[in-house]
Amino acid sequence: MTEPAPPTAPMAVPDAVEVEAGVEAMPGEVTVPDWASLPGAVRARIVDWAARSLSGLAPAELPSGLAKVAKFTPAKRAKLGAGPLAQAVVDDAAFRATVAELARQETTAGVSVDDVSAAAAAYLLHLPDHRAKLDRVGRADQVEELRARVADQERSLMRLRSRVETITSERDQARRELADAAPAAERELDKLRSRLREQGVRIRAMEQQVAAARNETAQAVGALETELATARAAAVNAQSRAADAADRADRAARALTAARDEAGRDRAAADRRLDLLLTTLQGATAGLRRELMLTGGGADPADIVAAALPSAAPGRSRSADPAMLTSWLQLPAAHLIVDGYNVTKTGYPELALVDQRDRLIRGLASLAARTSADITVVFDGAAVTTAQPPGRGVRVLFSAAGVIADDVIRKLVAEEPPGRVVVVASSDREVVTGVTKSGARTVASSVLLDLLGSGRGTPGPGR
Repeated sequence: MTEPAPPTAPMAVPDAVEVEAGVEAMPGEVTVPDWASLPGAVRARIVDWAARSLSGLAPAELPSGLAKVAKFTPAKRAKLGAGPLAQAVVDDAAFRATVAELARQETTAGVSVDDVSAAAAAYLLHLPDHRAKLDRVGRADQVEELRARVADQERSLMRLRSRVETITSERDQARRELADAAPAAERELDKLRSRLREQGVRIRAMEQQVAAARNETAQAVGALETELATARAAAVNAQSRAADAADRADRAARALTAARDEAGRDRAAADRRLDLLLTTLQGATAGLRRELMLTGGGADPADIVAAALPSAAPGRSRSADPAMLTSWLQLPAAHLIVDGYNVTKTGYPELALVDQRDRLIRGLASLAARTSADITVVFDGAAVTTAQPPGRGVRVLFSAAGVIADDVIRKLVAEEPPGRVVVVASSDREVVTGVTKSGARTVASSVLLDLLGSGRGTPGPGR
């Protein structure tokens, strides 16, 4: 009969997760462990967050190596692309920041957060207490390992007991056979007794080891539970105080900034409106004198008769001629307002949005240089976080959250002083109707595209 292998000693629980070799923390600096030293549960949680973060990224914003992973369904990304996702978190600072933001949102959403999520978020956000949280998760994993080893030892004990029962059964069988063959049975019985004593010694040693392992596990679990309760209470209090302080600071900063901006904006806006009005009136007067070629002669008889008749209601100032648009923009202090996406989707809808914006703004910059007109282009999109597109002399605006570009255009026209030449380029009927009532001149998107040399020949239908 094969004797059981002696049990292995319980694994020691390390005091803390080791920091990456060769990295020393400077005073006041937070150091984080390297990826390989993180507990497995923490790495799995970070990979899951990274997989979910891909859904919110545009193709141009994806880190190198994750284009194929992003094509997987969200449920398969963490399983099939764990390696590339982990590498991107370690190597790509921008992607790591995106994953850290998702971790911050989930761990500060006001719901219960488990230790693994808290440790993973602390690692990504470089929180000062990240090392303690990682230590707790690591010790919890080792406690589970110790429990599993205790369970294995208990199963070994059960097998030994079963073998003892088998030996006892064999002993009883030998006793029965002893009555028939006393001398031979006595010798066999002595052998069985010897083996039984050996097994008994081994069983007692195994029971002592199991008892010691149980005591060690119970002590470790108790210490961890006490430490975890204390840490959770401290974390809740700290988060509450930090949130209150941050909220008060944000409210005070917003109130101060709003008060300062409002005071400066009112004065600057009034001065700018008056300056634009005076500039427009001066330029318009000089331009009219040149265009009308006034010589000081009297009016024709027909003009005198026509002056006595009631004047017809003025019609909309709208042009379908690029030459007329050029003449408008060459008037003094002229202001061209462009409905961005209405123009780009009329001219080149096959391009990506970022390329559409870049192409339009470059063309408007060239037009501003030729005509000296003030040009403003308005795009939908409060969530746009790309860099400012190139274009000297062009004002680029993005509508705020909950506001469409049409409303921004109407507000820009309404803020202009009476008498200034304001031209709106859009094929959107609602935009054209609204700005015409405010006194603006309008041109279709295709007219502006023809002037820029990018026309498709047909006006767009509007949004």
